[in-house]
Amino acid sequence: MRPDITAFFDDATHTISYVVRDPEGSACAIVDSVLDFDYSSGRTDTKSADAVIAFVNEHGLDVQWLLETHVHADHLSAAPYLQEALGGKIGIGDRIQVVQDTFGKVFNEGSEFQRDGSQFDRLFKEGDSFHIGQMRADVLHTPGHTPACLTYVIGDAAFVGDTLFMPDFGTARCDFPGGSSSELYDSVQKILALPDETRIFVGHDYKAPGREDFAWETTVAAQKAGNVHVGGNASKSTFVEMRDRRDATLAMPKLIIPSLQVNMRAGQMPPADDDGKVFLKVPVNGL
Repeated sequence: MRPDITAFFDDATHTISYVVRDPEGSACAIVDSVLDFDYSSGRTDTKSADAVIAFVNEHGLDVQWLLETHVHADHLSAAPYLQEALGGKIGIGDRIQVVQDTFGKVFNEGSEFQRDGSQFDRLFKEGDSFHIGQMRADVLHTPGHTPACLTYVIGDAAFVGDTLFMPDFGTARCDFPGGSSSELYDSVQKILALPDETRIFVGHDYKAPGREDFAWETTVAAQKAGNVHVGGNASKSTFVEMRDRRDATLAMPKLIIPSLQVNMRAGQMPPADDDGKVFLKVPVNGL
């Protein structure tokens, strides 16, 4: 089955969110939504999410799933806001528990922060499947960027999050806590084992040098032939050496501190204090 896919590009974070629709009905899923956040003022905005809501309502769609490919470090999830407006279950990989344990310690969350993934409606693991209307979706566990990364294979489309980028840009960084360039290479090979005609939808695009337009759709065949990091049967040892060397030069994402605190809670803000005020923590020298 070939799902109908509509992409929403967020200029501030270079994130692509997707509405994935059953072509034979109104059922749909939303993948990797964005809550706008201005770090300098500490203010949130729902412009990006509202565009998705308007599209869903305009086309009379039935949102069944709000899917996260991983705990994002570069944008905040709008899943709870979308769920309140549109319904649907929030899903993520079951290794979220590892991420919650790691960053629960980084942000000194204390015992009141549950590290069992209970903030989400569904925890997926390798080999799981579910349905969006009449469409079957299959789950691949594709760690490396983070321990909880998933790829959702829905019909002829694979939503790979940050594991792969467009062929001219390469692959995700692996230097966050719990990341592994060796695991990422293995995860990429799992994705590249899908049929050549499988459409791949990436989670971000930054326009590789020489390319004028943003892009987010490619194929397994194109990745195998031309991905600048893993194409052409690149060896694991070559990839790991390149990836580790490159990662050592990268700065932390601008929104990593608020993003992790919110996204490990399924998009919810930390609990308010006795005066109803919400605060985010900044771990000094903690990342």
